[in-house]
Amino acid sequence: MTAPVHHPSLWHNRDFNVFWLGQALSVLGGSISLLALPLLVLDATGSVVQMGLITVISAVGAIATGLFAGYVVDRTDRRRLMITCDLARALLLGAVPFIWLAGPRIWVLYVLTALVTVLKTLFDVAYVTAVPNLVRAEDLTAANGRLTAAFAFGTLCGPAAAGFIAAGVGADWALGVDGATFLVSAVSLRWVAFGREGADGPGVSEQGVSERGAPEAGKLREVFVGMFLDGVRFLWAHPVLRALTVLLTLLTFVTMGATDLLVFRIRHDLGLGSATVGYVIAVSGLGVVGAAFAAAPLRRTFGFGACWLGATALIGVSVAGTGVSRSLPVIAVLAAVFMFGLTLGAVCSMTLRQEVTPDPLLGRVTSAFWTVHNAAGPVGAAALTVLAARHGVPAVSVAAGVFCLAIVGAGLLTPLRGSRAGGGPVGDASRGALSGPPRSSRR
Repeated sequence: MTAPVHHPSLWHNRDFNVFWLGQALSVLGGSISLLALPLLVLDATGSVVQMGLITVISAVGAIATGLFAGYVVDRTDRRRLMITCDLARALLLGAVPFIWLAGPRIWVLYVLTALVTVLKTLFDVAYVTAVPNLVRAEDLTAANGRLTAAFAFGTLCGPAAAGFIAAGVGADWALGVDGATFLVSAVSLRWVAFGREGADGPGVSEQGVSERGAPEAGKLREVFVGMFLDGVRFLWAHPVLRALTVLLTLLTFVTMGATDLLVFRIRHDLGLGSATVGYVIAVSGLGVVGAAFAAAPLRRTFGFGACWLGATALIGVSVAGTGVSRSLPVIAVLAAVFMFGLTLGAVCSMTLRQEVTPDPLLGRVTSAFWTVHNAAGPVGAAALTVLAARHGVPAVSVAAGVFCLAIVGAGLLTPLRGSRAGGGPVGDASRGALSGPPRSSRR
């Protein structure tokens, strides 16, 4: 058994600080793509349905990858995997502006979205499992807050940059800039030493895994399914995680297409330009900043359940309001409220999983959690964009907002209502049954 690694305090933790700064720039690039990709599709096709199709492809890719991402993360060197994903994404996104020189190729964006989604899902699962191995248990909430603040920085600056780049030289070059940020992320990760490199390393035998760590060819599918089900079983055994997974699945169904509706509302319904869209989404980043600083004190004061359900209520109100209002300042403020709720809920749920899940199982639990709750996302995104094309954004946004409030009502009937933390007898029992001794609490 590997001896625990003792990390310095957060602000003196070199590995975490390098990791944090490198990911801050990477998130900035990702925020550029968040706006640049739908703008590129809209400029080429003029169709909100085509925008929704890109979202659907991304969601389906994440779900499919989730079936094996946890196994890969728990069985490989996590740092090496993250670097590989960064380099591959840099190559794919960096190629877009050169491909676009020959004219728009929408099919290229479909293929690109699918490939980048696979790489992103693998990276994100490894990212979640890496944080607890970089910081002390008592610094976990603060570390997550700083990482969320980096996300907020990207959300503030990225869309505005994307709007300027798209208006100046085209959205395709904005995607190319995102590719460059992944190169920087890959270089920064070379300077980070995780406290636990990879998972159990070679020589582990489990569910058809040979002594070299590779599954037997005939049992590859069984291994992936078995590893995925390990995560599902853990989620189902914990009453709070079980309720959270079900409710978040419903929430994802109704919110995955929210960005497409916002962009279409501003560009099509209000007749404003790409730069304006960038400004609005940049203002929405203020909500991420607020949630980054508020998540820890709010959770300490009100507990997990109240924070998550309150965040969902804010999401519902903001989704309905952005679809109805014709005032750009009001839409921008409501977009910030939406991002505040989305970020607060995400930070709380991720911290909860890190607190109650053993490290050797964390990749599988994270992968299973994301895969299950994202499963309804493609259907929801397709439904929202198709309905918006037929009945208009206002009607669909109001219906989506009411649905979010109904989720809050349902949540009050579950263990989330009185949940203050992630522990408890069931959580502890499930840890012992599935993966041996519990690890230190984390995000």
